[in-house]
Amino acid sequence: MSTSQPPPEGRPQPVLEDVPTAADGHPSPPEAQRSGPDGRPPGSLSPSRASDFMQCPLLYRFRVIDRLPEKPSEAATRGTLVHAVLERLFDAPAVERTPPRAKALIPGQWDRLLESRPELGELFAEDADGERLSRWMTEAEQLVERWFSLEDPTRLEPAEREMFVETELESGLRLRGVIDRVDVAPTGEVRIVDYKTGKAPRPEYSEGALFQMKFYALVVWRLKGVVPRRLQLVYLGSGEVLTYDPVVADLERVERKLLALWDAIMRATETGDWRPRPTKLCGWCDHQSVCPEFGGTPPPYPLPLVPRPSGERRPDESGMGGQGRMGPV
Repeated sequence: MSTSQPPPEGRPQPVLEDVPTAADGHPSPPEAQRSGPDGRPPGSLSPSRASDFMQCPLLYRFRVIDRLPEKPSEAATRGTLVHAVLERLFDAPAVERTPPRAKALIPGQWDRLLESRPELGELFAEDADGERLSRWMTEAEQLVERWFSLEDPTRLEPAEREMFVETELESGLRLRGVIDRVDVAPTGEVRIVDYKTGKAPRPEYSEGALFQMKFYALVVWRLKGVVPRRLQLVYLGSGEVLTYDPVVADLERVERKLLALWDAIMRATETGDWRPRPTKLCGWCDHQSVCPEFGGTPPPYPLPLVPRPSGERRPDESGMGGQGRMGPV
């Protein structure tokens, strides 16, 4: 699928309130660099924040309300770098979108990333001989090169790249996020594409992987009145492509799930009752020192509290406290 319309140049970068840095490589928004409590109630929902709450309500609180700082990781930063390279490659004429051209973009994009986020230099602060950095850059090159075995950029003219989308539902809930790439066919069909620098999930976990894409499809549908023809996840880590063709019923179901999720978030926000949900993912969490599951104490809650009526369920009892209890979307 392609379009004859070239992507607009000089697009301003959006300021996002609630799209976190992720290991799959989306660019880091400004709030990921803040430190100290923010004290603002959540005002919108992104796919990553929705996943945070489903994974662990307390993690959502630490990221959205307390806005606790998180250390940069090599995996997430490499993903951000690869995303930047794949975006910038489309600035070149189609015939010049080759693997050597793409790999040649990596050093310059890394310099730009360091300029905008100097703290990323700490990742290799103890790498005196540069060996770790060299290996890390080589891994980024391999991911970029693998993309060419999955898609042919000489046949693509994206309508949008790193597209910020936002809509407000009738309920007042705002949904927002950043779509890696939007392709529009000459016949008008829309394809939403997302790059993942990790490996594709096993088939039994594909529904969870598609949650983000269905979220984006819902936003596009509500904004444009068009249901995307195809959702496409490109896994550079394993060299696989996962696709799904949504229908209106899918998007209506996602909307109902998100409204229920938002109700649970609002209850937790008002009561301050954010329960941790221990999983194997806790081992990668930056907030163990302030998590009760690890003997820590969360920082003082920065928002006013509203007593919960007797008998009302806690956030983790609502069916929205864990991705496994939310059910397929």
